[in-house]
Amino acid sequence: STQSTGSPGDETPLTEKEMEKLISEWTPEPLVPVGAADNEVPVPVIESKVGKYVTVDGKECLNLATMNFLGMIGKLEIEEAAIVSVQKYGVGSCGPRGFYGTIDVHLLLEEKLAQYMECEEAIIYSYGFATVASAIPAYSKRGDIIFCDKEVCYAIQKGILASRSTVYYYNHNDMDHLVELLETQAAKDRKNPKKARVTNRFLVTEGLFINTGQITDLPKLIELKQKYKFRIFLDESYSFGVLGESGRGLTEFYNVDRRNVDMIVGSMEFSLGSVGGFAVWLLFCNQTSTFSRCRICLLSFFASFTR
Repeated sequence: STQSTGSPGDETPLTEKEMEKLISEWTPEPLVPVGAADNEVPVPVIESKVGKYVTVDGKECLNLATMNFLGMIGKLEIEEAAIVSVQKYGVGSCGPRGFYGTIDVHLLLEEKLAQYMECEEAIIYSYGFATVASAIPAYSKRGDIIFCDKEVCYAIQKGILASRSTVYYYNHNDMDHLVELLETQAAKDRKNPKKARVTNRFLVTEGLFINTGQITDLPKLIELKQKYKFRIFLDESYSFGVLGESGRGLTEFYNVDRRNVDMIVGSMEFSLGSVGGFAVWLLFCNQTSTFSRCRICLLSFFASFTR
């Protein structure tokens, strides 16, 4: 150890006696503030199924924090099917599907999801957050362009960040502002058509925004898509099972052709009261499904270790 006289570079070593004096006078600060244990707030303990009602510390309470929109948790037929599944497959593969293998029920669920959403293909995830966060960078890369609503959920934000694409945020549900951004990009494309030909353009948004509770104007987005030539990725995590006559989400709610939406992603952790997520697609996405499916599986594999 050294002591300084105040001038740069003018330092002299401390004697052993001086070091002992400093050490004896030093009082370390406590890692935990004094009295913290006395002010500790007890952690509420749940003692029942997490359904419409939940028992907390022996008291039945109305659960206002649940995402179990349709009351799937607690349904007897679902519980019985779960018991049969556990008896056959165990409690799980203990890891991502890309590492521990695909089980027949994975393929069956993907087939049923694709049929239900009237799309060509589907892929499922073990983690809802990783669904859209993995699907976006599976298609959009550095140099591509993403237009995105400012109020999208955190998972979409992380997916865009992982893609390293150029992103332009438009004001929440403000189609006029979106048109301004699209026109600006169109002017850039006219100046550099060679670059424009190799640049993919995407619009990423939510069907039902978790941050505001508003619904996106999907018919208008489709109209703009046909004019400005971009692909729509729609996150239906909160609208799946809720909007539309049969719960198919925003496309059914607005009665628009699903072929106008290039990819629909959703979580199974909300209206279905389960875990994981899914992505369904057609047209463009189906044309590159082999390559992109591998990328999605790989990204989902790494996401399971980083959550």
